Amino acid sequence: MLPSMSNITRITVACCALLVAGDVWALRCGSRLIKEGMLESQVIDLCGEPVSSRSFGYVLRPVMIKRPAGLSSLSGTRREYAGFHEELLVKEMLFNFGPRKLMRLIRFEGGRLTSIETAGYGHLSEKE
Repeated sequence: MLPSMSNITRITVACCALLVAGDVWALRCGSRLIKEGMLESQVIDLCGEPVSSRSFGYVLRPVMIKRPAGLSSLSGTRREYAGFHEELLVKEMLFNFGPRKLMRLIRFEGGRLTSIETAGYGHLSEKE
């Protein structure tokens, strides 16, 4: 039995949605979710102190301003270039959650979380 045309359409739409969706980075510290855009201090409060931390210098990013996209409030907003760049400090922190969990390398730009990467399995800390 061949699948119906509506099923093929649904599958095609679902696959296209997965391809278009951007990367979503998230990490669970206890029962709290750590995600892109959070402040460095919030991450440390929720996950504890990192095993290591290092600064890489600065990166230039364009400043974007949110503007209404149209006359109707239903049309949402658009982002446009403000005409200048800002200099943001780049910092990476390594969090060790123990030998049975993966360590995470978390990158901050300007104090905001920009990426979470896996850094292999953790280890017992010196205190334990």
